[in-house]
This record gives sequence, structure tokens and C-alpha cells, in this order.
Amino acid sequence: MGLEDIKLMVIDVDGVLTDGRIFCTDGGEEMKVFHVKDGSGIVYWHRAGLKSAIISGRTSRAVEHRARELGISDVYQGAQRKLDVYEKIIEKHGLRDEEVCYVGDDLIDLPVLRRVGFSVAVPNSPEEVLSAADYVTKAPGGGGAVREVVEKVLKSQGKWEGIMKRYV
Repeated sequence: MGLEDIKLMVIDVDGVLTDGRIFCTDGGEEMKVFHVKDGSGIVYWHRAGLKSAIISGRTSRAVEHRARELGISDVYQGAQRKLDVYEKIIEKHGLRDEEVCYVGDDLIDLPVLRRVGFSVAVPNSPEEVLSAADYVTKAPGGGGAVREVVEKVLKSQGKWEGIMKRYV
């Protein structure tokens, strides 16, 4: 099994789709910053006929909003045991571990990183996470890391050329 078998990308939020910082207003509302390149990458992923999901240990309305914008329907927040949620997702889609890519950045992600066919960490992850990952992105979390993974997988599957045809 290799990257050509990946059908689902599961993404953590804080530290992966964001740079990990959390902004709070005086009223206590939480704000997050997402990178447009990551968003474009997820759109390309879907155009290639692949599925995506979010598993986050935290809960935020900003995540729900961003996921809707990007067409991610499988969004699980407040997940303290990410492996339990992951197992529900693959069962729902009828997939095997080998068909899943997971992008994470912290210790809570380790159980899923150790199960999937292609495990990815961002560069500022703890050593234990970096050691468990099949691939460490060059781009930081919140700075194009997800887009980097999308391009890597789609190119290995021969699907990137189809995405590019729209633009050249």
C-alpha cells in the first residue's frame, strides 16, 4: 500500500489548519486564522474525488464555518479520544487504515498517526509525533502544510495534472 491508495485525508485543526494560536475577544469569542492555500488544497482534494474529515480536540464555531466553506462534512470537535472518532469515520466510509492519510501535530494525534496508511506531522510537532510520522511537511501548520500534503498525494496518484488543466 502506498500514497496511490489514499482515499481519505483526516486533518487536525489547531497547529495543522492553524498555526496553533488562539485569539480571544474581550467577550470570550474564539477566533482562528486559516491559510487560503490550505483551503485551496482541500478544494483540489475534493475535485480529485477524494474525501476529507476534521477531528479536533477543541470545539469552535470558526471550525464549523470553515469546514462548511470547504465542503468538509465530517467534522468532529471536542474529541479527546481521536482514535475512537477515527474508527467511526473509516467505518462510515467503508475504508481501511491503509486508505487514510492523517495530518496531526501533537501527542493527542499519536494513536491515529500510528494506525493510518500515511501519517503526516508539521515541523514544530513534538519529537514523539515527528518520529511516528511517515512524512514531515516543510510548510508549518497554518502556513500551507495541508496544501503540501494534498499536492504530494495527488501527484503520486497522477491526479495533479487533472487539477492543473483548469489553470493552464
